[in-house]
Amino acid sequence: MRHELVVGLGYGLRQGLFFLPQSRRIGIERWIRGWEEARLLARADVAFVSYAKSGRTWLRTMLSRAYQLAYDIPEGTALEFDNLSRLDRRIPSVLFTHGNYLRDYLDQWTDRAAFREKRVLLLVRDPRDTAVSQYFQWKHRMHPAKKALNAYPPHGSEHSVAEFVLQEPAGLAGVLDFLELWERELPQLGAVQVVRYEALRTDTAAVLSSILDFLGTPAPMAAVEGAVTFASVENMRRLEAAGADAGYKGQRLKPGNVDNPESFKVRRGKVGGWRDYLSAAECDTVEAMIRARPGRLFGYKDDARIGRTGAGAAVSSG
Repeated sequence: MRHELVVGLGYGLRQGLFFLPQSRRIGIERWIRGWEEARLLARADVAFVSYAKSGRTWLRTMLSRAYQLAYDIPEGTALEFDNLSRLDRRIPSVLFTHGNYLRDYLDQWTDRAAFREKRVLLLVRDPRDTAVSQYFQWKHRMHPAKKALNAYPPHGSEHSVAEFVLQEPAGLAGVLDFLELWERELPQLGAVQVVRYEALRTDTAAVLSSILDFLGTPAPMAAVEGAVTFASVENMRRLEAAGADAGYKGQRLKPGNVDNPESFKVRRGKVGGWRDYLSAAECDTVEAMIRARPGRLFGYKDDARIGRTGAGAAVSSG
């Protein structure tokens, strides 16, 4: 079944849930979204997996721009499952997913078996920065229905940054659960490339080039550097403020309030910026939560132990 048919059928089914009680509607909608993703995953060449607010939009924009420059793709055409593959068969079809709907649909709460036969690009970010960024996404950008669908605090509720990060399942605990499970599952995966957001910030062109190689679509350095320039924080914020969408659909690059910098999707991109929003005692609590988890959490547990966020290894492949 083609991508458009899967998405269109799923959308139609979700519209029919409007009159159901909310609890029933949410359960069915999550199942339908998982059904969609399971069918798209079966057809995808690559699964691009990340936790929300880990830098996916930035990397996706760079990949799209690199393909435009290196593979003669029309300007403004963003990577969206198999749309670029249909223009040039060398470009893979890519499913962008956080994995949570698939987990529900397949009942895979303790493993990631659905991804074991796929090439996986796993983007990870410091869980402390991710959790704080999630707070601003929830507070300023997230649709009320999406908050209910994903068990975020209800729309209109009041939470401080610390309350959200330290107490909510969608805060730091959720990010740590994601990292812990994916790290444990790495030995079960076949072709996988793990990319740390911090390394991508430190050496953007080199890491982007390695990702394009992993995807089987090497690009000349001029195209890579052009993509990096196009997707700079400054340029993406300019596009967002102007109402442009860099080739994406819907609300991906539209601020919640153009007069509030914290409501932008492209907010700061600062490595270690989480400390700017928490007290010293709250920072200590955050790092204690990370130290209490098993494993290295892709190196972020070591970063917490020594009290800093380093770039770490740029990428790792399996």
